[in-house]
Amino acid sequence: MNSIHEKEKKLNEALEKLNSINPQNLNLKETISNLDQQKNQLEIEKKELEANYLELQQNYQKLKSKIDDLNNRKEFEVKKEIEFSDKIDELNQETDSLLEEIDKWQM
Repeated sequence: MNSIHEKEKKLNEALEKLNSINPQNLNLKETISNLDQQKNQLEIEKKELEANYLELQQNYQKLKSKIDDLNNRKEFEVKKEIEFSDKIDELNQETDSLLEEIDKWQM
């Protein structure tokens, strides 16, 4: 009888140990599964962010090119305005000179 009680006691102890180990393994498996899902989600988000970053870089380059082009056009227009103003000044000076010459001839 003692051996049956001892065997039963040892069996119960073994079952208790298995029960205490099993939930830990389930939690560990669940934790690993959750971490794996989070990793997959983060990888998806990373790919989306990288794609968005590349798109933003391309848009930046396009906008930078447009701004450079506009700045070049503005510089060209400013040069043209200066040249035009200079020509007007020259014409005004010539007109003044001609008027002075006319006044001299009329006297």
